[in-house]
Amino acid sequence: MSKATYPLKLLKLPASIKAAAGRLAKEDGVSLNQWIAAAVAQKVGAVEAAAEFFRRRAGDTRPEDLRAVLAQVADRPPDPGDELPPGL
Repeated sequence: MSKATYPLKLLKLPASIKAAAGRLAKEDGVSLNQWIAAAVAQKVGAVEAAAEFFRRRAGDTRPEDLRAVLAQVADRPPDPGDELPPGL
């Protein structure tokens, strides 16, 4: 596995987040860079897993399929409490 460097100073984390990340890294016994690398890897894995889930869940459906379903919805006012906020 190759490693590319990305200076943390270019990331411009808010001080409170950097402090919290530093504290958690210290608790884990790793450097801040190692902790951030692990956090980014975890997030990448979660986003990719979610994208794959939705790709599989969607199967071979197309936007036209959704339009066909929505066309079957009755044209009536929303139930009380289901209205859109004013201005939308």
